[in-house]
Amino acid sequence: STYFCMMNFNKKIIVTTRITVCVYVNIKAQKPVYTHADTLKGTYSKERSWWDLLHYNLHVTFNTEDSSIAGYNTIRYKILKSQKVMQIDLMQPMQIDSIFQDWKKCDWRRDGNAFFVNLESEQTVNLQKGITVYFHGKPRVAKNPPWDGGIIWAKDKNNQPWISIACQGMSAGVWFPNKDHMQDEVDSCSVHFTVPRELVAVSNGNLKMIDLKGQDQITFSWTVLNPINNYNIIPYIGKYANLKDTLNGLGGTLNLNYWVLAENAGKAQNHFLQVKPMLRCFENWFGKYPFYEDGYKLVEAPFLGMEHQSAIAYGNDYQNGYNGKDLSNTGWGLKWDFIIVHESGHEWFGNNISAADVADNWIHESFTAYSENLYVEYLYGKKAGAEYVIGTRKAILNDKPIISDYHVNSGGSLDLYYKGSNMLHTLRQIVDNDSLWKEALRGLNKTFWHKTVTSKQIEQYLISFLKLDIQKMFDQYLRTNQIPVLEYKIKKNKLRFRWTNCVKGFNMPCGITVNNVSVKISPKTKWKKLSYTQETIVVNENYYVTSKKLE
Repeated sequence: STYFCMMNFNKKIIVTTRITVCVYVNIKAQKPVYTHADTLKGTYSKERSWWDLLHYNLHVTFNTEDSSIAGYNTIRYKILKSQKVMQIDLMQPMQIDSIFQDWKKCDWRRDGNAFFVNLESEQTVNLQKGITVYFHGKPRVAKNPPWDGGIIWAKDKNNQPWISIACQGMSAGVWFPNKDHMQDEVDSCSVHFTVPRELVAVSNGNLKMIDLKGQDQITFSWTVLNPINNYNIIPYIGKYANLKDTLNGLGGTLNLNYWVLAENAGKAQNHFLQVKPMLRCFENWFGKYPFYEDGYKLVEAPFLGMEHQSAIAYGNDYQNGYNGKDLSNTGWGLKWDFIIVHESGHEWFGNNISAADVADNWIHESFTAYSENLYVEYLYGKKAGAEYVIGTRKAILNDKPIISDYHVNSGGSLDLYYKGSNMLHTLRQIVDNDSLWKEALRGLNKTFWHKTVTSKQIEQYLISFLKLDIQKMFDQYLRTNQIPVLEYKIKKNKLRFRWTNCVKGFNMPCGITVNNVSVKISPKTKWKKLSYTQETIVVNENYYVTSKKLE
């Protein structure tokens, strides 16, 4: 989860900032041990890969009296290969009651949180089919949402029910049966949440219908027209008021809806004025908002925040910063609401462009953390934006590589936030052409529009588009925990320099100041030299590297 990572990250910062050298130490991480459950969850197996997920029609009733839920999910799919065993995921202690296809009851075998369903009907390649899965239970309760995932049965200040779910790291299988792998997003979905009649149920996309269910219950039906990650499909249930607005953006008129607890409507109206300039900034840098058909929503939630597509969870208590703190310690982070900006940045990176494997989640978090300093730049200028991203370096641990092992649902270092954003800031210096850099960021969102991708695809796109030899840079910052060191020495008016603490063949350009003159050099792992008459050398701080003068 975004904030599972961020919060634990910050707790570690409190310890490590006392030992400043830790930023540069190559800490040898223990080799992880993976389980059978990790493989079941993280592998795009033969029981998953033969069918293409098309649509969910999800019906769930929330019982506030005993903290249980019950319902069914009709899953539409396209047949890619002729197979008859399908993997469906639902986490314990949730239970599947029955599964039907073509009015035939299907048998299944449970293996932990995976259900292997035996389909009785013929599975003909290129045809579309559906199965309906009935389920019930008491989902795992989040102990400290959103850092610990699960369902949240909370109360608002007026002691009224306030319910939601945070499940990015844990997976959506914590509460409803689905194809729970990031490689295959559902193309669209319809969700129908039945709740006590005095409450409102908000979800992703557009509200299509409200249906009274007798004297005690009411059903809210929402429709999502765009592809969406499983963990982004979320209910928000409470005593909500709705504030409406519109933005004239790159894709036309974008509907803005703010669903807030009724008593907070006044301060929300003022505080959420930050939304429009933020969206204009991101459309400028990344291209048009990816989900015009589904609109943009902020929904007040009983936890800090999450990037739920077109229905962003907001719980930052109507204050600037991250829980009132500036993560950069520069002052710039207190001039805007971190949750509004960061989670909205995910609409482009994470929701529009989605990683196919958890190991590549830097695609979500590095670009989105980088969007923070682009927003600072948009408001206060390029120097301020640079100061912000450089200020976040004190949070970098360099404990292990950002990219982890594939096919086992394993995330890498929490440095995927600010080490990743500083890598991108460094790349911007190498490009040294802001128009081209903006074209590259926009091109990413256009080329991989509503797609799941790998790190290699993103890397190769940037290499090709920018026409730069930067593969070793990606290998260095994403696949090791080493920060390159620019070693240099000056003898007889000759400046000699090289890269150390780096991958073989590392060849990243770097900016330096020599005698108050800015120069870009091209170090390699072997010594290179230039002629200079004095010894004043300063590495440009916009490059995330360290330096060492040798005698």
